[in-house]
Amino acid sequence: MASKIFKGDMPELMENILNNLKNEIYSLHSCALVSRHWCKISIPILWQDPFSLDRSSRPSFIFNYFSSLCKDEKFVLKKYGINVKSFKTLFEYARFIKVLNLSCIKYKVERLTNRKLDNPSKNYIINLFIKLFIESGAILHKLYFPDYEINPENFILLEQNDQFFSRLQHLTLDIEPRLNPESTATLLKILTKNATKISALKLEKFHSNYEIKLFHTLICMIESQEKLKLINLSGDFSTKFNGFVSALECQKNSLKEVIIDCCAYSAEFELLKNFKYLETLRINYCDRKLIKSIENKISALEVVDVEIDAPTIVHILEKSGTLLQRLKFESEIDILNENLLLEALKSFCPNIKYLYISRIMFSIQFLELIGSLHKLQFLSFWCLDDDEPEEKLKLRVLQFAKILPLTLKYLDLGDNDWTETYLDILLNHCNASLNNLLIYDIYNEKNTKAIVEFCKRNKTLNYVGVDQFWNLDDDIKKQVEGHVTFVPAGKVMIKF
Repeated sequence: MASKIFKGDMPELMENILNNLKNEIYSLHSCALVSRHWCKISIPILWQDPFSLDRSSRPSFIFNYFSSLCKDEKFVLKKYGINVKSFKTLFEYARFIKVLNLSCIKYKVERLTNRKLDNPSKNYIINLFIKLFIESGAILHKLYFPDYEINPENFILLEQNDQFFSRLQHLTLDIEPRLNPESTATLLKILTKNATKISALKLEKFHSNYEIKLFHTLICMIESQEKLKLINLSGDFSTKFNGFVSALECQKNSLKEVIIDCCAYSAEFELLKNFKYLETLRINYCDRKLIKSIENKISALEVVDVEIDAPTIVHILEKSGTLLQRLKFESEIDILNENLLLEALKSFCPNIKYLYISRIMFSIQFLELIGSLHKLQFLSFWCLDDDEPEEKLKLRVLQFAKILPLTLKYLDLGDNDWTETYLDILLNHCNASLNNLLIYDIYNEKNTKAIVEFCKRNKTLNYVGVDQFWNLDDDIKKQVEGHVTFVPAGKVMIKF
């Protein structure tokens, strides 16, 4: 089997294997050096999304795209600080692009030239890239299109090359009303015609200032989709939707996730109750009347706001009941009527597997809720300092350690004040089979010893994510070596 893979007798299997490394730039580079066959498979994968990859050095790979430009185009680039030399490349790299984030292109070019691009140079270079990708025969899967204008020449190319958007699945549009509405409408019409397989659509800066004609074009694009699964609306509190949300009803049998950011209530949102296959609902910084209008039974709920008011949410928890498995509440100030929220979760939602909650009191009610969630696997919380006596807080940490469900695999303690003093008590009495533990800092020798002892007893802990990883002492790292790996918290952080 191995010899056949190396000789290239099983290209489909080899491509599947290397596709799993698409985010591992250095591993793919190594694979490309194994053989000519591996190189032919690795390079197209490596160049699917080169602008989004983190490259520590200056992004000189951009020159591979520009090497085949005509003299006039190279002359213009030279004025913008990009000196392009002609050379023959082994591959036509532009043809491999699948993920196109125009903001990332702008950022990489600015790093290459060591200067910020003004609007004329930015628009010229962005349109030059678009032209290169279209003419190369590239077929996009993901597109993030910020508030840039496409020039007429590229619109003609897009009309002639209907394959460019034919497999587009993820689309983010930043539609700025100050830009030329005719240009935006033309782009939307081309997408409506050629991009009918979009599964995830995000509309940023959704604004009431759109011309009615532009709303109509957006609605036509929604109606043209075969199976839209995710819609993300990001607007402002003055936005009027002019029938756009109502148009989503044509996707009610396929939509599984709805994200609403910074939107005021509109009667159109009442139609969400007809989306019988909706699984995930995210409501971020929206007015309470909008939240109150939600009547869906869902398995995942996220609410992020300046202030979370329990009475506006409890009906969703009761409606979803045992179906609810993932829950995130993130508030910038204290949760209003938090006891009502905790009691509703305990009464109606016993099957929660993922729980993220901030600005909550480290109370008996909170502990009782955690102890009642027998399927809980992921817990992230930040409790307020309730100024309780030291002995009482110490006892509560001990109780918390003992009630943590045995199913718990991931515990994020955030920046809770008591972890510096009582982390050792938590770990010494915790029986959960943790794989990942996230903390703000180690603080002292006592906590380091507690982590090592927990690893010896637990035998399942793989990583300790530390928010202040840069501040860790080398001696502390040596003490845990062989027992667990310390990493920056972001490396093991699990998002909702």
